[in-house]
Amino acid sequence: MKIALVGIGKIAVDQHVPAIANSDDWELAATVSRSGTVDGVPTYKDIETMLAENPEVEVVSLCLPPVPRFAYARAALCAGRHVMLEKPPGATLAEVHALQDLARAQGQTLFATWHSRMARGVAQAKAFLAGKSVTKGHITWKEDVRRWHPGQDWVFAPGGMGVFDPGINALSILTEVLPAPVHLQDATLEVPENCQTPIAARLTFTDRITADFDWRQEGPQSWDMWIEAADHRIELQMGGSKIIIDGVDVTANASGTSLLGEYPALYAHMAKLVKSGASDVDLSPMIHVSDAMTLGKRVSVSAFDM
Repeated sequence: MKIALVGIGKIAVDQHVPAIANSDDWELAATVSRSGTVDGVPTYKDIETMLAENPEVEVVSLCLPPVPRFAYARAALCAGRHVMLEKPPGATLAEVHALQDLARAQGQTLFATWHSRMARGVAQAKAFLAGKSVTKGHITWKEDVRRWHPGQDWVFAPGGMGVFDPGINALSILTEVLPAPVHLQDATLEVPENCQTPIAARLTFTDRITADFDWRQEGPQSWDMWIEAADHRIELQMGGSKIIIDGVDVTANASGTSLLGEYPALYAHMAKLVKSGASDVDLSPMIHVSDAMTLGKRVSVSAFDM
């Protein structure tokens, strides 16, 4: 199937373009970007022109920041194209609900992707925890924003989500593996005095689940969580690509993909959705972020420059 990629930035170049190029399901037929390009692929400055000139493009994958994404997704759906949304799926919950309604009315596929759910240990963790009562858990998700979002000031602007841009990856894993849903009870958000979104967050959920997010960690990065249930302890490390159960590394037995295989797995799933006429839009990770922004106590911290 022919696909168009919108927003040729770091995530598109590092993950989406290689995933499409190495897939038997897809052919990258066009891109839309203000400045980025992909060698050998026609580039457009606006999505309306791309859609008009490429009726053979069946799917549009959106990799641009969340704030402008709704207009692009709506244009693609109205033009009869299926749409794939990079995480988070939108700037607000309401606009994603609107896209769901439009996709349903148009008979198009809408896929809100959560790449961390495709990590190697996630499916096994979910299977192991099924039917068990969770007694405690903790997430440590700390990374260097300058390394992963160089010069991208939009992450600290309204709608940019701040530390929840990576933190939502952890929440996507948590909401996938827990046998029963939890909800947020308390949050503390550290907001630099020159920013609009938090650079760090501490969260407390029901079932004694806590989380510590920070975007100021230099050196080794931390993408880990552990959950205790029914006298067992399960650990997911390296963004879910390593799984330890009761102190034993069982990663080799996990059925998911490696860290580098997350995006190919997303595109394989999108191909199945399109072929079956289905959609996949789970907003539970985004609901937790919205709740944190509502309940969170703001603490002003020193200015932060990219």
